[in-house]
Amino acid sequence: MTWELVLWLLALGALLLLLVQLLRFLRADGDLALLWAEWQGRRPEWELTDMVVWVTGASSGIGEELAYQLSKLGVSLVLSARRVHELERVKRKCLENGNLKGKDILILPLDLTDRSSHEGATKAVLQEFGKIDILVNNGGRSQRSLIMDTNFDVFKELIELNYLGTVSLTKCVLPHMIERKQGKIVIVNSLAGIVSVPLSGGYCASKHALRGFFNCLRSELTKYPGIIISNIYPGPVYSNIVKNALAEEVTKTVVHAGDQSYKMATSRCVRLMLIAMANDLKEVWIAEQPFLLVAYLWQYMPTLAIWITNKLGKKRINNFQSGKDADSSYFKIWKTKHE
Repeated sequence: MTWELVLWLLALGALLLLLVQLLRFLRADGDLALLWAEWQGRRPEWELTDMVVWVTGASSGIGEELAYQLSKLGVSLVLSARRVHELERVKRKCLENGNLKGKDILILPLDLTDRSSHEGATKAVLQEFGKIDILVNNGGRSQRSLIMDTNFDVFKELIELNYLGTVSLTKCVLPHMIERKQGKIVIVNSLAGIVSVPLSGGYCASKHALRGFFNCLRSELTKYPGIIISNIYPGPVYSNIVKNALAEEVTKTVVHAGDQSYKMATSRCVRLMLIAMANDLKEVWIAEQPFLLVAYLWQYMPTLAIWITNKLGKKRINNFQSGKDADSSYFKIWKTKHE
């Protein structure tokens, strides 16, 4: 075999490998590090048992599903949100389908905008379970309105709830983790914390603020390697987040949420979150295509990403104003072309 033939075979092998990776990426629903951890990493069933996990926003959506999956892992759960009756419903389902007893689940009503209550809530958790291993900052709301049509109070509410409330609760829990020199702080951010899109100006601002704050906090905690800061950025996930989103006024919510069925299953999103937590991943993107591709473009080719976002943004606004889900049409086009 000549050297020329060997080089040709190596080049062909490299090309085939590149094509295989491209096909895998087109069907990916998470960043490459996350998918590697799912394939070769530590299992949540091994790593998260016997931990105390505090979940905010636990009454619906990602937080609710997170409670159900965690309840099967043998953890102690603290469920927080404003709607106590919904938390009671979630607790009952955890007890029916999980491996926990009533004493293993604490319902702790919490309003993230009432920052004066956060210290007392933290003390209540420590009094009940003696420790906090994982804080999942999941509480928050989205937005669907154009910036020029939106009352300033909506922006204030989103910053108070999504950003300042999360920062406040984290600062209350952090001294306990520093004292123990271990713990995980998980922030359920959004791809909107990476990619800015029309109709969500206040929401994007709050999520970008979270990304900046927690990346800074991570760098300040380097002398505590046992404390893990994990920013998780889900794309569109099937839930009531659009239905509950703020509109032009604080007192208004979205009238027509549109079809949400095309979005990633909440169960899949949460499973990937648990894998990220088990493997101490720091930055985690969870989204189906084409949203995952857009995130990569914003990270590595921002000029092209801005051009694409501006083009798609017009369609997003038109979809929303016609009563459709803002992102549904081009997602369905992508699915049709790649199935």
